[in-house]
Amino acid sequence: MPRAGRPGKPPEQLPGLFDLLTPWEEDDRAEALVAKVVFPDGPPGDFDYLVPADLAGRVQPGQRLRVPLGKANRLVVGYCVEVGTQPIGQRQLKPIGHLVDDRPLLTPAMLRLTRWMADYYLCDWATVLETVLPAGVRHRAGLRLTTFWEPNTEALAHLDPATLPPKQRLILQLLRDAKEPLTATQIQRLAKCSAGPITALQRKGLLKGRAVRIRRQDIIEPPEPRQPNLPLNADQQNALDTILQVLHSGTHRTILLYGVTGSGKTEVYIQAIQEVLRFGRQAIVLVPEISLTPQTLQRFRARFDSVAVLHSHLTDAERHWQWERIASGRVQVVIGARSAVFAPVPHLGMIVLDEEHEPSFKQQQAPRYHAREVALWRAAAEGVPLVLGSATPSLESWHQAQEGRYILVQLPRRIQDRPLPPVSTIDLRIENSGKKPLAISRPLYAAMRDSLQEGGQIILLLNRRGFSTHIQCPACGYVLKCPQCDIALTHHRTQQIALCHYCDYHEPAPSACPQCGFLGILYRGLGTQRLEVEVRSRFPGIPCLRMDTDSMQARGAYDRALDAFRSGKVRILLGTQMIAKGLDFPDVTLVGVVNADTALHLPDFRAAERTFQLVTQVAGRTGRGPKGGRVLVQTFNPDHPVIQAAIRHDYPRFAQMELANRKAFGYPPFTRMIRLVIRGPHPGPTAEFAKGLAERIRQQLTGLEPTARMLGPAPAPFAKLRGMYRYHILLQSPDGEQLRQAVRQATADLQPPENIQWMADVDPVEML
Repeated sequence: MPRAGRPGKPPEQLPGLFDLLTPWEEDDRAEALVAKVVFPDGPPGDFDYLVPADLAGRVQPGQRLRVPLGKANRLVVGYCVEVGTQPIGQRQLKPIGHLVDDRPLLTPAMLRLTRWMADYYLCDWATVLETVLPAGVRHRAGLRLTTFWEPNTEALAHLDPATLPPKQRLILQLLRDAKEPLTATQIQRLAKCSAGPITALQRKGLLKGRAVRIRRQDIIEPPEPRQPNLPLNADQQNALDTILQVLHSGTHRTILLYGVTGSGKTEVYIQAIQEVLRFGRQAIVLVPEISLTPQTLQRFRARFDSVAVLHSHLTDAERHWQWERIASGRVQVVIGARSAVFAPVPHLGMIVLDEEHEPSFKQQQAPRYHAREVALWRAAAEGVPLVLGSATPSLESWHQAQEGRYILVQLPRRIQDRPLPPVSTIDLRIENSGKKPLAISRPLYAAMRDSLQEGGQIILLLNRRGFSTHIQCPACGYVLKCPQCDIALTHHRTQQIALCHYCDYHEPAPSACPQCGFLGILYRGLGTQRLEVEVRSRFPGIPCLRMDTDSMQARGAYDRALDAFRSGKVRILLGTQMIAKGLDFPDVTLVGVVNADTALHLPDFRAAERTFQLVTQVAGRTGRGPKGGRVLVQTFNPDHPVIQAAIRHDYPRFAQMELANRKAFGYPPFTRMIRLVIRGPHPGPTAEFAKGLAERIRQQLTGLEPTARMLGPAPAPFAKLRGMYRYHILLQSPDGEQLRQAVRQATADLQPPENIQWMADVDPVEML
């Protein structure tokens, strides 16, 4: 990244701080000790600061420091990223104020990883550091000063215990019998007394106290019943042998484990990690959805002694507690969503990405990293295997395997040789003709009725939240839109509001057209709330549960919902894509895809891939038990090649077809891509700035065509979001570093007009 200028005001402007320098340091020492510091809330780049004599040997990379910044020399927090020496007198440097952390929060390996991320994803190093270190760790959440008490044996040696009141004698006896000192609260509970007897013993000098910073609450996890390893079939054993061969070689390789849904990929992960533990190392397992974490955690805790979890639904105190457990080396396996790739395991032995194709592994705020790419870099740097698992691999990973850069291992059969469920399509062009359409067609309704009568459970997928997806007046054609985003508002009937799913703007749901006053305004389109109402109406008395981001906001909602479905208390589970992957319920005998076309025609080159993945993944939720199962897919495009490949469970055919399209149009995985998004409050100035930025980049790309090309600037598909007009530029080249260098050089001295912002998304996964 470009180096910014360094502060260098004369010493007399910093009284007190520069007094820390002794005459010996200024005149006689040949070299000065210098720390490089980056700022999360300051100017970009790294800055040099002098390490005073009293901090020599204490300042280390990975610590936070308070240092003077700017003309006012205000003390701000920065991260020390390097400590070195430079000749005395080369430059006048400001000295460090004091340490924020007694010990480094980041290891040298993690500093190298974050340095790479900053360069690769075109963002500031300090921004990456703030992302890697959870807020709970930075703020030491969950700690308080607590006093532990034990008997003062010296004072008690000169005392006759019989002279003490009974409660005080009991307390002393409890403390003698205890294996370790106790807090006042623990003493009161054990002795069944108030604080009075404890205070009396303290005043008499008969107790010794020791103040310690401890957690506000320790997380006590009830142990899972220990389960033995499951027997592996020939395909699973071959996959395990391949992973272990790489593990025993002591080198890094990436293994793509392509296994159909229900083929037993998790058991392969578990038995491979057991071998990792025999090496005295730990493993990281990443899952794409928080909803998958409880189920995965339960399976791993039944097989391992110490498992930690990291995801965004933890409190700051819980995250800090887990982070310190992991850093101490007491944890064998770390399970979590995207950010768990940064878990501070001291002896990493393997990284696993389950459902590696999922777009949720890509972060949409700076730094816009992809957990798969970060895991690949970290695994390569530490010389350990990376295992990518999926029934529908990303085309990037599949292409790497086809080219021989990844090891491809296949699990083509389900465990116990259970067949993949038969998939049939329902043509909505026929079912919805000539009448008011229903979410559940006649064939799907009949299949649901039969499944319930046979004691089975049902999953219904509809990847649209809310009740109605748009509100329109049939008289004048007016569509109710978000004033901030220029996107149709979604009707949420439970709150009786029209809501924007991008900026959370909402207003009361209208009963008449806001433009012409017509009373017959129509609520159109289908969301999960409307589907739930229809299911409850057509299957009265059957327990039904909706899972989407609206209904799963409460803490622990995921766990409770899945437990209710697993136990059979809920017979019909409906929801968005969060129910489409990773879940294993043997009593599910029917899966219904209510509308397979929701993402098929989006203006995004990944639309076909996502549609195939979603249909295939949700189809795999059934037929996992002895009752078998079937899948019904409702679509207006039953003959579409993507739908046809999905209903045949034919990923290789789909990949071959889609890769040919990608290659013809120069899209990943045959090129690398950077998407630049420019946004501002007014369309004219924003468009002009986008044109100027494009011209700067075009100059940097001169002579690199035709391998490198630029598309745009053009209005983004969502041309206005959160009150900002949006334009985007797409850069494509087989050489990703070529594109990054062009953006760095084009933006090195770029000064956007006031209120206009730009951002770079390296390897974007969505184009909207």
